[in-house]
Amino acid sequence: MIVDDQELARGYLRELLQAHPEIEITAECANGFEAVKAVAESPPDLLFLDVQMPKLDGFEVLELIDQTQASPPAVIFVTAYDQYAMRAFDAHAVDYLLKPFSAERLERALARAKSRLGEGRLPAGLAAEARPPSERPQRIVVKDGTRVHIIPLDKLDYVEAQDDYVALHSGGKSYLKQQPIASLEATLDGAKFVRIHRSAIVNLERIARIEPYAKESRIAILTDGTRLPVSRSGYARLLEAMGDTTG
Repeated sequence: MIVDDQELARGYLRELLQAHPEIEITAECANGFEAVKAVAESPPDLLFLDVQMPKLDGFEVLELIDQTQASPPAVIFVTAYDQYAMRAFDAHAVDYLLKPFSAERLERALARAKSRLGEGRLPAGLAAEARPPSERPQRIVVKDGTRVHIIPLDKLDYVEAQDDYVALHSGGKSYLKQQPIASLEATLDGAKFVRIHRSAIVNLERIARIEPYAKESRIAILTDGTRLPVSRSGYARLLEAMGDTTG
């Protein structure tokens, strides 16, 4: 499957792949939404994936594919941007083709892909690991059946843990995402989002006040009236995040 928002780029890759009759192109997608839908309908063995695309970028596509496929496809990045290359290799991407690339370079990538496919399932977590740690996501993508919801982080009110899922609360609506709360916490900006309890992360801007609840415990009251538990360690993190050293 070829995923690239540039028609010329898809055509160039398609032309080069004609020299490989063992490869069947099952689909071509011009954006991330098309890619997620196509992979769900007919999972490919190998995915040629651009990074910078409208609607969903390549990493968000991978994240959604990881959630829906028992055995996600081998991935070769095909992009004009090189800043993700080292992290992508660290996360066991098959290869990273930097545009413009030659037929010989594609040959090496395909050889790696065939070798990888012979090994079985790819290591999990590619999407999360491939992002440079300095680049925090500005939104969260959630797949709900055939629909994909995009939640800008500045619209995220709070997060609740539910076993291996998190419930993302935004604007009075809730979205369930298969991800441990600790994993989500690691991607969020600690200056804006604080883990106030083992089961809750809150957007600091949504906190109206903190009230005592029981011995050594407190309740966070949000601007919409939601009440969330605050543990002792969570309260310490809140004070640190708010820059309050007086206690």
